[in-house]
Amino acid sequence: MEWTLTGLIIVAVLLLIYSMYKNKQASKIEQREIDTVYMTIMEEITKLQNEIRVLTLENEILSQKVGLSNDERELQRKLLDLYNRNFKVEVMAAKLKLETSEVEKLLAPYTSLKQEGRKVANES
Repeated sequence: MEWTLTGLIIVAVLLLIYSMYKNKQASKIEQREIDTVYMTIMEEITKLQNEIRVLTLENEILSQKVGLSNDERELQRKLLDLYNRNFKVEVMAAKLKLETSEVEKLLAPYTSLKQEGRKVANES
């Protein structure tokens, strides 16, 4: 009886050690996968940051060539954002505290391009 009990305890200890070993291996594999995903994401973030940096520089160059101040660019950006989200001219004017005619004048180059594109698409 003592030998059986001793044998069972030894088998249980061996199984426990084997289980801990396998668990540690699985943990290492999971950690490698996590590290791989992390590195991939970090590489993509770095690429995106570089692209943002390039776009920012190009934006500065273009804005200086056009001659718009930062405030004028910001206003134009807000107007275009509202226009692309299909806000009405009156609502845009109220949000930005401008006259309706001024909003229409600022959006004129963009609205004519959009309407011309619709005409071409509808002609076929």
